[in-house]
Amino acid sequence: MIKLEKIHRNFQVGEQTVHALDDINLQISQGEYLSVMGPSGSGKSTLLNLIGMLDHATSGQYYLNDQNVTEMNEQQEAAARNKHIGFVFQAFHLIPRLSARENIELPLLLAGIDSEQRRPKVDQALQSMNLIDRAHHKPDQLSGGQRQRVAIARATITEPSVLLADEPTGNLDQKSGADVIQTLESLNDRGITLIVVTHDSHLGKRSMRSLKMVDGRIESDKLADNTR
Repeated sequence: MIKLEKIHRNFQVGEQTVHALDDINLQISQGEYLSVMGPSGSGKSTLLNLIGMLDHATSGQYYLNDQNVTEMNEQQEAAARNKHIGFVFQAFHLIPRLSARENIELPLLLAGIDSEQRRPKVDQALQSMNLIDRAHHKPDQLSGGQRQRVAIARATITEPSVLLADEPTGNLDQKSGADVIQTLESLNDRGITLIVVTHDSHLGKRSMRSLKMVDGRIESDKLADNTR
């Protein structure tokens, strides 16, 4: 469902050209669980942002569900992103003035779905994330793990086919991190393609497939020899 061909992403820093992504060729099938690892500055987050259409390749081709993303205009990109892609970030990115329920509901509201249809979807999301008793709490009234579960619920409320997680446990304690990973993996078990950028080698070993990136290139691409 995801296919990258000869992808380059260059940044100009003063007089120097930085090759954030250098000749990336990658295919990811529906339902895969892929971890992306490597040192800081290796291109992991740039790759994730490009797949999520938050960034654009300098050259090369990107196909999502057989559609050439590199030929889309901004409006077509936004429609494809809203339909197919969900994002979970290390810093949560919740709106402080909105409750947990309102944060989760926001993508449905922006998509123009009426309140009668939104309500049961949000109720189900709160239930599945064990957040019913926190529905009306603001983000600053929630623990880190609860905030990340709200972020996951918001990212998946529109039923995307791909979930992109950038260091999803980076700001969490060990127990909260383990709970969040279990939540993400349960979504993958339901068929969502899960792509996780992480520095955590333990988390990386849990995935079905692991990429290691160095200096903007894919150094290794391995299938896991273990099962969760």
